[in-house]
Amino acid sequence: MYTGGTPQHAAGYGFERQNCFATGLLPGKEEIKMRYLPDGNQMKNADSHTIHEVGIPSLVLMERAALQTVKVMEEYGIDTSRALVVCGSGNNGGDGFAIARLLREKGHEAEVLFAGKESSLSEECRLQKQIAQRQGIPVFTSYPGKEYTVVIDAVFGVGLSREITGNYLEIIRRMNESSGRKVAVDIASGICSRTGQVLGTAFRAELTVAMACVKLGSVLYPGEEYSGRTVAVPIGIDPEYFRKSPEVCFTYDRADLAGLLPVRRADSHKGTYGKVLMITGCAGMAGAAYLSAAAAYTAGAGLVQIYTAEENRVILQQLLPEAIISCYGTYDEEQLDRLLAWADVVCIGCGLGQSGLSGKLLEHTLETAKVPCVIDADGLNLLSRRKELLDRACVPVILTPHMMEMSRLTGHTVGEIAEDRIGCAAELAERCQTVCVLKDSRTVVLEKGRQPFVNLAGNSAMAKAGSGDVLAGVITGLLAQGTEPFLAACAGVFLHACGGDEARDVKGSYSVLARDLIAGIQRCMKKSKEQTER
Repeated sequence: MYTGGTPQHAAGYGFERQNCFATGLLPGKEEIKMRYLPDGNQMKNADSHTIHEVGIPSLVLMERAALQTVKVMEEYGIDTSRALVVCGSGNNGGDGFAIARLLREKGHEAEVLFAGKESSLSEECRLQKQIAQRQGIPVFTSYPGKEYTVVIDAVFGVGLSREITGNYLEIIRRMNESSGRKVAVDIASGICSRTGQVLGTAFRAELTVAMACVKLGSVLYPGEEYSGRTVAVPIGIDPEYFRKSPEVCFTYDRADLAGLLPVRRADSHKGTYGKVLMITGCAGMAGAAYLSAAAAYTAGAGLVQIYTAEENRVILQQLLPEAIISCYGTYDEEQLDRLLAWADVVCIGCGLGQSGLSGKLLEHTLETAKVPCVIDADGLNLLSRRKELLDRACVPVILTPHMMEMSRLTGHTVGEIAEDRIGCAAELAERCQTVCVLKDSRTVVLEKGRQPFVNLAGNSAMAKAGSGDVLAGVITGLLAQGTEPFLAACAGVFLHACGGDEARDVKGSYSVLARDLIAGIQRCMKKSKEQTER
C-alpha cells in the first residue's frame, strides 16, 4: 500500500494574506487564492483566536459584521426601508440587534423579533439588545402581524447542532412566508454548518452575508439551496488562520485556473508531458475509452496509449487517431507488463466491464505498476469486491467514485454518505491510503493530512453518461505532466467543472454531451491562459 512520499514534480504552497483569502503560489505558476470554507466549530476557534490572541474585542467584530451586512444589502439593492430583524440569544443575535440599530440610524423603519431566551443571552447580545431598546427600536417577542420589505435572519448562526422544534420552528415558518426579501447573517438558520443538512427546518435566504468566510454548510447541498447568493465580508478575522488546520475545506475560483495548469515550456517535446496508459473499454465500450483518452490529451498529456478490447480498435482509430491503440483478446500478462513499464501514469476502469478478464487486468496493474494510478468506474466496482487489492499497490492511487460506487466501497448507504460526504471520503482515503475524489453535485477531494477540497463550479448539464470518463482522463492528463496526485485531483475536478460551465453556456442546460465537456475544457483553458498573458 502506498503510504506517502513525494511523487514526481510535487508542488507546494506558500501563503500570504489578501482580503478574505489566503493566497499562495505554485512554483512557476500564477497566484492561487485559497478560499476557505470553515464549519461552525472551526469558525468559533478563529473567532476566539482573533479576540484573545490578536486582541480585537468581540463587540468590535460584531459592529463590523453589522456594518458589512448593511453595506452588502445596499450593494445588492435590498429595500431595507421596513426591516424585521429576527434575533436569537447568541452573538448572531447580537449582530442582528446592531444591524437594526444601524438601519434605524439611516432613517429606516427597523424592528426586532427577539426569538431567544432572556436567560440565554450572551454578554454581547445582551448589551446590543439594551442599546437597541434605549434607542427606541421596537423589540417583539411574538411575530408581528405586518409585512416588511426585508426579513433578516440572525437567529442561530453557525452554532446550531440540534433539530429546530417548537416556537423556533413556527417563527422560521413565518419568516419564510413573508413577502419581503430575505437575508441571512453568516448562515441560514437551520442549516448545519458542517454538512449542509437541514436541521428540522431552515430559513430560505436569497442573500447570505458570511463573516470572514462562506461556511461549508452554505455550499453543500441542501444548504446551498437555502443560502441564495453568498458573500464573504472581512470583519477582522484573518482567513490565514485556517491554513494551519488540516480539517478546514478550501475551494478555487475561476481566476485561479491558470495557476493550476502545468507549465508548458518552449524547449519540450511529447515525452516532456508524459505517457498515459488507458486500460479502458471492454467490447462495445469504445466510447468510454475515447472520452477518457481524449480528455487526457486535452489536459495536456504528451502521448496516450489505449489498451482495449480488440473489437474497439477500428472505431478508436477513427475517433482518436492521435492515440496509440493496443488490444487484447485474452489475458496476456507479458503484453500488460510491457505497457505498464512504458507508462508514466495509468488510468484503469472506464468502460472496462466486470468480467474475470477485467478483474485480472486490475489485479495485475495494482500489483505491478510503478507509476501513479487512477481507478474509475468498473475498476471501482471490481475493487469493491476485492478491497485487499489496494494493499498490494506501492504507488499513489486516486479513486474517483460517484455516490453509488462509494456506497459499494464503504458499505455506507447513499443517504448516509450524502449526510456527511466529507467524513465518508476522509474515512476511505485514510483507510485505503489513497486520494479519494467523491463525485456528486459538490465533488470533494480528500487525502489524509491534506485540507479537503470542495468543488463549487459545474452545473446540472454535466449529469450525463460519459462525464465521469472525461474527469478521469483530465486528472490522468495532469498527473502525466508531473502534478502531484492530490493537486492533480483537485485541479482536474475544478477544470472539468469549469469546462461544464463553458459547455452549458454554448449548448444550454439540457443538451450537453460528454464530448461537449472536452470542448468546454479546451475553451476555458485557452481563456485562462490568455487572461494571464494580457
